[in-house]
Amino acid sequence: MRNTRATQLLFETSKPGCQAERLPPCDVPRQAIASLLPAAALADRPLPLPELSEPDLVRHYVNLSTLNMSVDTHFYPLGSCTMKYNPKRNERLASLPGMVGLHPYQPESTLQGMLELLYRGQQMLAEISGLPGVSLQPAAGAHGELTALLVAAAYFRDQTDRRSIVLIPDGAHGTNPASAAMAGFRTVPVKSTADGFVDLDDLTAKLDDDVAVMMITNPNTLGMFEQHIGRIAEMLHAVGALMYLDGANMNAILGIARPGDFGADLMHFNPHKTFSGPHGGGGPGAGPIAVAAKLAPYLPTPIVVHDGVRYRLDYDRAQSIGRVRAFFGNTGVLVRMFCYIRTHGPDGLRRVAENAVLNANYLLARVKHILPVPQGDRCMHEFVASGAKLKTDKGIAAMDIAKRLLDYGFHAPTVYFPLIVREAMMIEPTETESKATLDAFVEALFRITEEPGDRLREAPHSTPISRPDEVQAARNPVLAWKPS
Repeated sequence: MRNTRATQLLFETSKPGCQAERLPPCDVPRQAIASLLPAAALADRPLPLPELSEPDLVRHYVNLSTLNMSVDTHFYPLGSCTMKYNPKRNERLASLPGMVGLHPYQPESTLQGMLELLYRGQQMLAEISGLPGVSLQPAAGAHGELTALLVAAAYFRDQTDRRSIVLIPDGAHGTNPASAAMAGFRTVPVKSTADGFVDLDDLTAKLDDDVAVMMITNPNTLGMFEQHIGRIAEMLHAVGALMYLDGANMNAILGIARPGDFGADLMHFNPHKTFSGPHGGGGPGAGPIAVAAKLAPYLPTPIVVHDGVRYRLDYDRAQSIGRVRAFFGNTGVLVRMFCYIRTHGPDGLRRVAENAVLNANYLLARVKHILPVPQGDRCMHEFVASGAKLKTDKGIAAMDIAKRLLDYGFHAPTVYFPLIVREAMMIEPTETESKATLDAFVEALFRITEEPGDRLREAPHSTPISRPDEVQAARNPVLAWKPS
């Protein structure tokens, strides 16, 4: 019997009310309570709570935690999501009493240390991006997209230029069209060529004076650096449009290429992907944005500034789009980001990118003969393999491989994205994984592709839940445990 089942049985069979029945009478007179609460809200007797010992309770939750996969326990080759290991020292530094004990309503004179840290963080992101205007306020990458597009909209309003279109490549992240729509724009897709780059002829056909922004991910979602990125920027700027750089894949070009230098006007960072911060679970997050000088006046308020004597929050920005979230950003994540950048320094950040690219190319070279990579023999930080041949030859789908990897102790890669690759498997090792881990992952893939199809279609075999109806689970989630 698993320990989790043993402690579950304890929960189910513990006698209710044991602890409550032995409680002494309440010292507050019932009449006093009744004067404050309506009679219907008063209980006749203590709640029938189960009684469990501390060891039973601790074992229950510890054993539940062992069922979780996390980047601390397993290799996460999760393409596009960059689930790289985050240094524990950054967690400790962000948890120092002087960090977590601050309150955003404190006088600025008592926040000088934190404000200096945030100010320097703004400067670092400006240098890394090549874009001088920085806001730390957005709460996540997608929120950064929305914020930057609102900045673009405000800029065009001031130019009395009512542009309404955002161009988006057909392999873009799904947040791009969603953010554009929320910012009030109409989205128009741009085709990709067979080799995975933006189709310049299709872009030319769709460029006109109504285009406000083109959102582009570089390196793109196929894991390749856009060969014509400078030309694309020139084409957009020639018609007065802006180029937005989705910074989801910045882990591949840190210290090597700056978006501002190859023509980007706006971008966002994902600290948890590129620097350091908690992963997944819906937060906590941060999505700082960086913009060109002409767009900086429109950034959200407040911005941290330094007047030569002290640091302060600048709210006096007449052209600002205003606040986009409470206070001045998720400082817990921003502290982790600051620590990561300071730890590595300029040369270290470049090595991060170089090692991420090296690891990805090593994996690509080892798996391409069983999982072909349609777009080239070289990649940046990630690549997209196709399981289409395996599905045709053996009836094995990308989802089957993904599920079976769980039995081998690996999280699955991203599957079925981008949609422009059949049976897509997007694989990203990041810079933090060892060669031994990468080799073990490749060996698992080799074994899986040699297994009987029926065994794969029933995988995973080692988890409490095997193949739930994922669409139904997403549409109608069960958010509370119900005893049988």
